[in-house]
Amino acid sequence: MTVAKTIRQEIKTIPEGKPFTTSRFLKLGTRANIDKTLSRMVQEGFIQRIIRGIFIRPLQSQYIGNVMPEAKDIVKAIAKEYGETIQVHGAEAARRFKLSTQMPVQPTYYTSGTTRELKIGNLMIKLIHTNNHRKLQHAGKKAGLALSALWYLGKDNINTKAIEHIRNSLGNESFEALCHSTDMPGWMEHAITQYHKVN
Repeated sequence: MTVAKTIRQEIKTIPEGKPFTTSRFLKLGTRANIDKTLSRMVQEGFIQRIIRGIFIRPLQSQYIGNVMPEAKDIVKAIAKEYGETIQVHGAEAARRFKLSTQMPVQPTYYTSGTTRELKIGNLMIKLIHTNNHRKLQHAGKKAGLALSALWYLGKDNINTKAIEHIRNSLGNESFEALCHSTDMPGWMEHAITQYHKVN
């Protein structure tokens, strides 16, 4: 079986609308050969390029036409393809924990990569560079979401009640991971310590 046929067969196993990356196929041939094969598949409409290096099998809806992946799935694919660490922005994290009613106007994430905006269909995703590794700990996990929310709320808005709310939302394992985050700012560590004292 040729490389092109092998790639096509593997793509057929991927659910429609789920992002996949070029790097998935690098074990099958050279980068140039893989890129050329995928480009041909884009031209024939078998797959659709979301951004450079990330594709989907087109998913059609009778109501809205072409269905694009959710932001979280696109960001996960970006992290995998480009080796970036990507974390949900604090405003969105706080909203998910119901610690803030502010709704971000567009999906926004912290990244170890470059700051940029990505237009995916009608969706605009914003990636904001941070060199603060402490904000990127536990990326993609519940503990990371909680950490991002705490950074966003800041020392003036963190108390034992907020920590208890996060604790109840996380469960034991994820909360323990949060508590053992390395190099926390003093105000965050103090809030968690105070919570443990009264509980």
